[in-house]
Amino acid sequence: MSTVDAALARSFGLNDEEYARVLAIQGRTPTLTELGIFSVMWSEHCSYKSSRIWLKELPTEAPWVIHGPGENAGVVDIGDGLAAVFKMESHNHPSFIEPYQGAATGVGGILRDVFTMGARPVANLNALRFGDPQHPRTRAVVDGVVRGIGGYGNCVGVPTVGGEVNFHPAFNGNPLVNAMTVGIAPKDRIFLSAAAGVGNPVVYVGSKTGRDGIHGATMASAEFGQDSEEKRPTVQVGDPFTEKLLIEACLELMATDAIVAIQDMGAAGLTSSSVEMAGKGGVGIALDLDAVPQREAGMTAYEMMLSESQERMLIVLRPEREAVARAIFAKWELDFSVIGRLTDTGRIVVRHQGRVEADIALAPLAEQAPLYRRPTAPTPAPPPLGAVADPAGLGAALRRLLACPDLCSRAWIYDQYDATVGGQTVKRPGAADAAVVRIEGHARALALTTDCTPRYCAADAEAGGAQAVAEAWRNLTAVGARPLAITDNLNFGNPEKPAVMGQFAAAIRGMAAACRALDFPVVSGNVSLYNETEGRAILPTPAIGGLGVLDDAAQAVGIALRPGLDLVLLGATAGHLGQSLWLREIAGHEAGPPPPVDLAAERRTGDFVRARILAGAVAACHDVADGGLLVAVAEMALTGDVGARLRAGPDEVPPVAFWFGEDQGRYVLAVADAPALLAAAAAAGVPARLLGTSGGAGLTLPGGETISVTELRQAHARFLPAWMAAGET
Repeated sequence: MSTVDAALARSFGLNDEEYARVLAIQGRTPTLTELGIFSVMWSEHCSYKSSRIWLKELPTEAPWVIHGPGENAGVVDIGDGLAAVFKMESHNHPSFIEPYQGAATGVGGILRDVFTMGARPVANLNALRFGDPQHPRTRAVVDGVVRGIGGYGNCVGVPTVGGEVNFHPAFNGNPLVNAMTVGIAPKDRIFLSAAAGVGNPVVYVGSKTGRDGIHGATMASAEFGQDSEEKRPTVQVGDPFTEKLLIEACLELMATDAIVAIQDMGAAGLTSSSVEMAGKGGVGIALDLDAVPQREAGMTAYEMMLSESQERMLIVLRPEREAVARAIFAKWELDFSVIGRLTDTGRIVVRHQGRVEADIALAPLAEQAPLYRRPTAPTPAPPPLGAVADPAGLGAALRRLLACPDLCSRAWIYDQYDATVGGQTVKRPGAADAAVVRIEGHARALALTTDCTPRYCAADAEAGGAQAVAEAWRNLTAVGARPLAITDNLNFGNPEKPAVMGQFAAAIRGMAAACRALDFPVVSGNVSLYNETEGRAILPTPAIGGLGVLDDAAQAVGIALRPGLDLVLLGATAGHLGQSLWLREIAGHEAGPPPPVDLAAERRTGDFVRARILAGAVAACHDVADGGLLVAVAEMALTGDVGARLRAGPDEVPPVAFWFGEDQGRYVLAVADAPALLAAAAAAGVPARLLGTSGGAGLTLPGGETISVTELRQAHARFLPAWMAAGET
């Protein structure tokens, strides 16, 4: 048995000062189980000890927000007596060590965060960042992650309706797998986690406990080194079929009056669920681990408290309803065991085989948890880009951009996901700027998106943070939805490095400014730090999950062109090429500042676009993002299988900058009456320009070159299938 001392505490992730604080709280040397509880609850993953101080800057309230950060997921009022419940979380470290299970259990965990609040999950999304395709590990990570997401989501019966994928060498040793789930619940039937009622039974339900995932939260709070492969035992193993049973059993129980509080066993498993439930409720909790359903022999108290075995929940029941609850879980063939009671002691007391293995006061465990204001250092501003020569021309550059890993067709990925199970998906992956999912039995629909541009954040984290929020707002607007709120997943490197902490603080400032300007509050989220391998950090990636609502799903528009329409660009174009994909893929370097974000213009233009869509005046709409304007038009042509004839841009902007610059706040609209749109835009103070007309079998560029839609499709579709097939030989 391990000797509990400062050295063991350090191996558990506690520094010497933190261990001294444990000794002071306990008044003695802690037991092994107590040390394990402190180490996971005070880990970066669970305590947010480096980030809490900055997260307070984010706006979290609005009239439509029912529950903001602090619960398992955020909750917003979407009308008709309904609420949307949603959150995004990371499974980055596990997905590098064991890509399939890491990604699969990421999906399972975020599903539980949503249905534990009483919501039926209706959609999954994901935001994925992978390393250089030429890196020897990248292909296997992509394959495992995509199969894991599809394998779990498809089996559990929740459609995967959207997401994003980037490739960059900064993610070679540390991919990002951010999973988002959205559910629907009656707004007056939201279940919370604060325990109440001294003497009430504490019930364990779901799968049995094994040794998988022990110290997973601690592993997620440290950098990777050369020993990352040895961390496989810290990765959980998921079972989507059990998750499906658990969803149905919990929702059936929630239809009764049996539940006082409920919490999923996520990071830190039984420890975090019991500590958080009792702590939030201001009560104590006594656990008897002999009653915990176990699938492995000889498990210790330490192992049971820290196991992160999947598909498990902890419930506080009304005592008189225990039999009802037991019968429901028996029907669904899931374990149900009373493993403890609430007490009036304010302590967590853990017994196993007749011995007290842990006895900790809950208040100091929370109140004396570490909170750091770590040093920050600014990232030097990149110098202005200056003049850039065009080495390719418009047509060749377009072909290369559409074929590059960051812009190529994602069909190889999303075709592995079931996007339509449940029958409510209105806009599938690739069809629109945001996924659109109808609410069963209602005309109303949700619009959903995930967004971030890490290369912008690396150059200027504040601008990048604002841009990520603005792009999510823009993508929801582009389908006609009213943006309501965001969830975030803040992925950064080692917070003990001032440069990384400076990126984090700057990104928060940018996000907060955009959220305020766009009335787009943060209602849930996750922080993932220590995303480094052998001292090399990922690009800062504050991923944003956006949610909006359409009163009528039939009003949603996609990006597909049809013949005989006018194409109009809304929003100002200065031709900003800094940090653009054209600069990286065609000119061969990453340089310059990212495009600025004018939040007032963003709001004005977006509100105008949404009003035109809801008035029925827009046949297709696509925001201008990665790759710039010509890529946006090409994507609309590919989706509709219709060409277009384009006019020359303004004389004052060089053609390459006009067509490939990544200026923000812009949309391409396909409309039947361009003069009416241009007049309305002028009256609203929104810059607008006629781009051309749709029709024909090819895309005709301003210089007269025509590229067939078939050729564009071949270029666009080639990369992922060919790259993955090359790994099979």
